[in-house]
Amino acid sequence: MEKRKLGFWEIWNMSFGFLGIQMGFALQNANASRILQIFGADVHELSWFWIIAPLMGLIVQPLIGHYSDNTWGRFGRRKPYFLTGALLASIGLILMPQAEIFIAFMPALWVGAGMLMIMDASFNIAMEPFRALVGDNLRADQHTLGFSVQTALIGIGAVVGSWLPYVLNEWFGISNLPTADSAVPENLIYSFIIGALVLIATILVTVITTKEYAPEELAKFRDEKEHLEAMGDEKESKLSDIFTDFTKMPETMRQLSWVQFFSWFGLFGMWVFTTPAIAQHIYGLSVSDTKSPEFQSAGDWVGIIFGVYNFVSAIVAFLLPYIAKQIGRRKTHALSLVLGGIGLISMYFMPNKEALIFSMVLVGFAWASILAMPYAILAGSIHPKKMGVYMGIFNFFIVIPQIINALIGGPLVKYVYGDHAIYALVMSGVSFIIAAFLALKVKDSKDSI
Repeated sequence: MEKRKLGFWEIWNMSFGFLGIQMGFALQNANASRILQIFGADVHELSWFWIIAPLMGLIVQPLIGHYSDNTWGRFGRRKPYFLTGALLASIGLILMPQAEIFIAFMPALWVGAGMLMIMDASFNIAMEPFRALVGDNLRADQHTLGFSVQTALIGIGAVVGSWLPYVLNEWFGISNLPTADSAVPENLIYSFIIGALVLIATILVTVITTKEYAPEELAKFRDEKEHLEAMGDEKESKLSDIFTDFTKMPETMRQLSWVQFFSWFGLFGMWVFTTPAIAQHIYGLSVSDTKSPEFQSAGDWVGIIFGVYNFVSAIVAFLLPYIAKQIGRRKTHALSLVLGGIGLISMYFMPNKEALIFSMVLVGFAWASILAMPYAILAGSIHPKKMGVYMGIFNFFIVIPQIINALIGGPLVKYVYGDHAIYALVMSGVSFIIAAFLALKVKDSKDSI
């Protein structure tokens, strides 16, 4: 027996929930720093608030991976987890920009940071099972397509989420300025509510339309048997096995870990510091200006250019399988990272806000590849019974660099860069280029797939 070869729209529906997840994630990435600054956070403190995000990933994803590997019930194996994550993330999305309603109990800044923690924990609960679902449901020759479709949906959702505040303000006349009732503009509040509703709706599409293979069914498939034979027998896993699995990770996974480290170190710097960098470097605002109309316009423009890199990634995602077939997955990933690095470094030299679009086009190539190629390479190197837990452990190499950047990024901006956040973006570009060289050293046994 073999797994059934899924049609394009079946693969699309299987990952459709990622569109909603990434819409919420994009709203967070483009606007969380802005909201925290509105609530009173200084520029050099932003990375410390953002440390909540990778810490949640470090704790949550391996646990969710382990339990989803060993769960089977009437609702399936992976689906209960990403449905629960979506519901919790929606609560965080709705409440973060409205943190002032809790001001009688604690400062809005701390409530906002708490909602950021809830959102990130919930996004992590939802995302890891989606990655594992591709390995569960697709044949090996469809893995690259499966992760590329996920990347396309991530790009589409992120474009909508990134552009939504700007669209609500420019097209629908919803104010992007503080009101008497709220320091957070109305267009941000409505955007986060819409994001929560879309997140729930798209997750339900996946839950309703996608069938999961039971563990007994997976064991009967020929490609699974061949993979099991190649990887060796594996006993039933325990929670404590997460630590031993970490020490026994495959060589390919170890090599990819360094690529991931520098990739995500760079991404974290971009997400945290783009708003203050653009406000200072392009709009000419002082480091203390966080409430003027110009600052709000800078924040809206960050949403636009973040939407650009996500839009490009959605297109590039469909090209990645073809490019990888021609030059291999390692070279495809390395080339994409170099383009992204050039894009981030070029932001320092851009004369106006419109020119930043070019920078983000290049970043879009890197983002598309970061979301697809490492997972496509990894999926063929790990034991089928450990798909979920290793996908979760792989997340260590996404969150650890973010934690490090969170700890040192703020002091670097304050004491080394003189509060000029643009240099944090240049450092992110350099980090991408280092990751590109490391990608060429990764062993990919199925580089032609």
